Amino acid sequence: MAKTLSNDVDQNVQHPIYYGGADDPYEAIKVIEAWNLGFHLGNTVKYISRAGKKDGNSATQDLKRHCSI
Repeated sequence: MAKTLSNDVDQNVQHPIYYGGADDPYEAIKVIEAWNLGFHLGNTVKYISRAGKKDGNSATQDLKRHCSI
């Protein structure tokens, strides 16, 4: 029998807090879709918006990682 994800887990997967969260009108995915950004620009917006917000990474580390892609 398959397990179902709780609403909290689903929200953390679908709308991670480091991207703004579901209640944020400027959540990365909402901005990317509203501005019709393609893959490369969308990823750039995504990386910049979450820089320094994931555990264990500074903004500098995150931005350097994106620049090396």
